[in-house]
Amino acid sequence: MHSTRKLLLAAVVFAGSTSIARAQMVAMPHPENVVQLSSAATVEVPQDLLAITLQAVREGTDPAKVQAELKTAVDAALAQARRDAKAGALDVRTGNFSVLPRYSRDQRITGWVGTGTVVLEGTDIPRVSEAAGRLTALNVVGSGFRLSRPARDKAEQEAQGQAIAAFRAKAGELARSFGFSSYSLREVSVNAQDNGPVRPMMAMARAKGDTEAFDTSPVPVEAGKANVVVNVSGSVQLR
Repeated sequence: MHSTRKLLLAAVVFAGSTSIARAQMVAMPHPENVVQLSSAATVEVPQDLLAITLQAVREGTDPAKVQAELKTAVDAALAQARRDAKAGALDVRTGNFSVLPRYSRDQRITGWVGTGTVVLEGTDIPRVSEAAGRLTALNVVGSGFRLSRPARDKAEQEAQGQAIAAFRAKAGELARSFGFSSYSLREVSVNAQDNGPVRPMMAMARAKGDTEAFDTSPVPVEAGKANVVVNVSGSVQLR
């Protein structure tokens, strides 16, 4: 008897839940007069952060000796570069450091090659290039420009304001074109991207033991420009 009552009660509850769910589905009509649109804005700014990578190379038959000589060369370069260091203007750090075997054609180890890199980067372009020029014991193996964080944030804020204004103007124009007086925002997405390519520079070879013969003038560099793009997309309901 009790089991029968429980089954009946469960059936009533289930039926009631189904009715409520159906009522909710009926009470939520598909929105009308909704349009999808997007806009974009681009701000071009000079790339203001320079990074120069310099490399030390040591070779030999004893890996421990190669590593010790490489460490000495990198440490000396770091000590020299740090004299010109200034937070933000010129930051100095190490890059890759490795000692790898060199093989013959029959896959036998014939020696060891060690490479270590020092990276100079900062927004004071003359300071960075001059410091790199003085590290004559190392080879310049790479150089590139990009936007610093403050410059990117400023450009992104400007582009975002322009993109949002364009989105609103387009939404208002669509509303008027379809015979409506206004619109309401339903959903929106804002995305930013930096389309500024890094400008590479050819490596400048310097032979070990000939450092006195090399010019210590600044490494020649030239900054490019970056495009900061902000895209705004979403939907509005015309009213």
